[in-house]
Amino acid sequence: MFGIGSDDSNPSFECSAPCNNLGFLQKNNNLEEKISSFKERSSKDLLDNSDRDSRFRRTETDFSNLFARGNWPSYVHYGKYRPINQNYKHCVGILIIKNENIDMLQFLTLDLLPAKNGEEPTMQFLLEVVDILTNYVRKTFDRSTKVLDFHHPHQLLEGMEGFNLELSDQPESLEQILVDCRDTLKYGVRTGHPRFFNQLSTGLDIIGLAGEWLTSTANTNMFTYEIAPVFVLMEQLTLKKMREIIGWPDGEGDGIFSPGGAISNMYSVMTARYKFFPDVKTKGMTAAHRLVLFTSEHSHYSIKKASAALGFGTENLILLSTDERGRVIPADLEAKVIDAKARGCVPMFVNATAGSTVYGKYNIHSQGAWGGGLLMSRKHRHKLSGVERANSVTWNPHKMMGVPLQCSAILVRERGVLSGCNSMCAGYLFQPDKQYDVSYDTGDKAIQCGRHVDIFKFWLMWKAKGTIGFEHHIDKCLDLSHYLYTKIRDREGYQMVFEGEPQHTNVCFWYLPPGIRDMPDGQERRDRLHKVAPKIKALMMESGTTMVGYQPQGDKVNFFRMVISNPAATRSDIDFLTDEIERLGHDL
Repeated sequence: MFGIGSDDSNPSFECSAPCNNLGFLQKNNNLEEKISSFKERSSKDLLDNSDRDSRFRRTETDFSNLFARGNWPSYVHYGKYRPINQNYKHCVGILIIKNENIDMLQFLTLDLLPAKNGEEPTMQFLLEVVDILTNYVRKTFDRSTKVLDFHHPHQLLEGMEGFNLELSDQPESLEQILVDCRDTLKYGVRTGHPRFFNQLSTGLDIIGLAGEWLTSTANTNMFTYEIAPVFVLMEQLTLKKMREIIGWPDGEGDGIFSPGGAISNMYSVMTARYKFFPDVKTKGMTAAHRLVLFTSEHSHYSIKKASAALGFGTENLILLSTDERGRVIPADLEAKVIDAKARGCVPMFVNATAGSTVYGKYNIHSQGAWGGGLLMSRKHRHKLSGVERANSVTWNPHKMMGVPLQCSAILVRERGVLSGCNSMCAGYLFQPDKQYDVSYDTGDKAIQCGRHVDIFKFWLMWKAKGTIGFEHHIDKCLDLSHYLYTKIRDREGYQMVFEGEPQHTNVCFWYLPPGIRDMPDGQERRDRLHKVAPKIKALMMESGTTMVGYQPQGDKVNFFRMVISNPAATRSDIDFLTDEIERLGHDL
């Protein structure tokens, strides 16, 4: 079943002396033992990398269409490995011979593990999935590949080249499942592409990707130590490190990872309410006076959602005025607090945005979903000066730090508030008489029961990069935003939304086609300019070359909101974006 060699067409057993040590996929002391082991082991061992040799790196794999083709070759895949040390001239390869008695076109999910004799089809199926994924990853970083292959909803619903989204009553073959995997990626958006600038969360970190694969394989829940011991400890240590970076003494406090910044912001409102009005937990909002909340008029809409969901009512969320650059005016906050008290209301919560979603501005800091990553940078953390005075902080590593979605933390300065606010002491999960320290059963602090393991990919990336690696990434993104700003600031056809250099990687601007530039200010000019960004964005998506966001804000017509968080982006990608905007928008 197995052989080793250095040539695809003529496998041989030649190997240099250094390759006689620990192999990449198995542990053997000499070449003869390797050959014997290859012949005896089944294909499932290809995925057992626990003892692999760090001297070897995979460089070539052809797993294509393992199940999707009717004419089977004499072997189904050939993986080549070469030493990291380039002095080694010979390679060790793996050759898996297809079982000619197996018709893969007839395989169903019922034939995979835990089915009897399901090991071989399971391993071959997973290897084919890995091939689909690695091909996708490789193309994601290829700038000649489109960011997306856009189709309208009705086209995808009607079916594209056999890609059928409808669910079936009868099981489909593994061949079709592999085709579905491939097509799902084909018709999606490559958010890791160096020219994808559409959202705050961009990029594709390979270590983070590996962490997410492992997380799904482990398939556990974060509510108790007994079923997620390593992950629970990772979460506690990582949250403590984040609190230290915020500036809380000795990293004291509490925290938990949540499904996203909106939920983290909701936690912050809940903990504030519990801190001052704990009876609300049992008696409801009737136990409190008329409570009011304050937030910037440019803050994330999740604060408004939290006001509605938690029973405050959106009318009791008071919006604070901002200056021309989107920063809260402190005098307006003071005046509105005084006014609320005069009306018999109780000011309870002030949300201060560290890096607004649109302008990227900084105020008194606590809501750092987008901007919190700048705390990792010695060069830029001064923009969050005073964050250590906040009672709670939202921090989304899946944004500025490039961790794969989802990864958001709510950090609370006072220990015990999260538990007091949310714990219900469910007897079937949180028994007090377990054989270990039950303070590590962190799930009762959450508003969820089941909680996805979001920590491992983040922890693994931190181990791989170190704090210094995150710092370099953030500094690079800020440098790129400065490059874009200086490039278009005085360039013909561009107008900045506000004066002055951006504080974050958000660069907001209008592109003015030649036909608009000489028009006098007035409603007609505004109406035409309002349509420019949407039209250019539509043309971008149709061509698939790049993606960048746009939006109106207050009395400002649609403008481009360029954000940079992708570690793969370079100055040439910024140049490409501006060239593409000018090409697509020239005749509008």
